[in-house]
Amino acid sequence: MKAFECKQCGECCYGEGGILLQPEEIGKIAEFLGLTGASFVALHCEERHGRLYIRSASSGYCAFFDRYRHCLIHPVKPGPCSLWPFYPALLKDRANWDQGKEACPGINPDASFEDFVKASKE
Repeated sequence: MKAFECKQCGECCYGEGGILLQPEEIGKIAEFLGLTGASFVALHCEERHGRLYIRSASSGYCAFFDRYRHCLIHPVKPGPCSLWPFYPALLKDRANWDQGKEACPGINPDASFEDFVKASKE
């Protein structure tokens, strides 16, 4: 039994605030999109508190989430996207994990917390 299998539903792509980017991710995403780093930042990012984030679209979803095609930058998606749902908060706290299960249909409702933590290490 898999503890997590992405359903590409976009639930984790929704929410204001954007996705925090690391400096090394900018070039990878820009190249994937056929843009310069500066163009990518100007078109798709915003700076807040000295950090760079991918903008959210007016729909509230990540600017790179398409309802039909899903993640448009999936092969080079940023760290927070790659990590989901195995965030430290969900791995350390059963109550947070329970909330994560409610929000993410990819988390197997029949998997135990221990199964989930084990899957994070695989």
